[in-house]
Amino acid sequence: MLVCPSALDLSARHLRFLTDRLTAHRTARGTRWRRLSAGRQALLVLAHLRLGHTYAQLAAGFEVGVSTVYRYITEAVGLLAVRAPDLATAVTAASAKAFVIMDGTLLPIDRIAADRPFYSGKHKRHGMNVQVIADPQGKLLWASPALPGAVHDIKASRTHGIIDALVPFRGRWDRLSTGQRAVNAAHARIRALGEQAMATLKTWRLLRKLRCSTTRITSHVQAVLTLHLTCSN
Repeated sequence: MLVCPSALDLSARHLRFLTDRLTAHRTARGTRWRRLSAGRQALLVLAHLRLGHTYAQLAAGFEVGVSTVYRYITEAVGLLAVRAPDLATAVTAASAKAFVIMDGTLLPIDRIAADRPFYSGKHKRHGMNVQVIADPQGKLLWASPALPGAVHDIKASRTHGIIDALVPFRGRWDRLSTGQRAVNAAHARIRALGEQAMATLKTWRLLRKLRCSTTRITSHVQAVLTLHLTCSN
C-alpha cells in the first residue's frame, strides 16, 4: 500500500507545524541521520492520526520497518502531547466566553469481553471515556485524560475536577423545580454544540477505533488536541 499525501484532509500548516517540532527535537538531540526526513516523519504521523493507517500499512507505504514506524509515532505523539493545554489553561481561556459546554464521549478500543473496566453499559461497547469542553460555537477547547469506559460521565467530570455547575440537574422531571427544569432545557439546546466538538475530535480517524495500549490513549488524544488548537485557528 502506498500512502498518498493527497488523501490527508489537513492543511499544509499541520505538516509544517509538526515538521518544525521534529526538526527542533532532532537538532536538540544532535541526530545526524534518519531513514526519513523530519517532513516525511511528520507525514507518516499525520497519516496515522488522521487516517488511522496501521503500523504495517505505514511501514509498507514509507518503506521502513514496523519498529521504525512505532518509534517515529511514539516520538512525535510525545512532542505534541506535552503541548496540549491542561484544564486550568482551558478554564482561563473559557473565562472570556459567555458559557462553555462540557460533555463526554467514548473512544472505541479493541478489547475482549472479559475487560469489564473498559465496557460502557451506555454505549454497549468497550472504550475509553474522554470529557471535552467546547466554547459557545462548539469549538473544542480541552479534552481530558482517558478513563476506562465503565466510568460514568459524572464520575469522570468529578475525577478531572471539572466545574460541577456545567452538569445539569439530575432526577425525575416531575421532582425538579421550575428553575432546575429551565437549566436542563437550556442544556439540551446547547448539547448539540458539544456533539460538534466531539465530532471534531473524531475526524481524526485513529480515535474511532484505537488498537494501542490503553495507557497510550491519553497521549494520542492530547496530540490530536495540540494539532487541532495550533493549526485550526
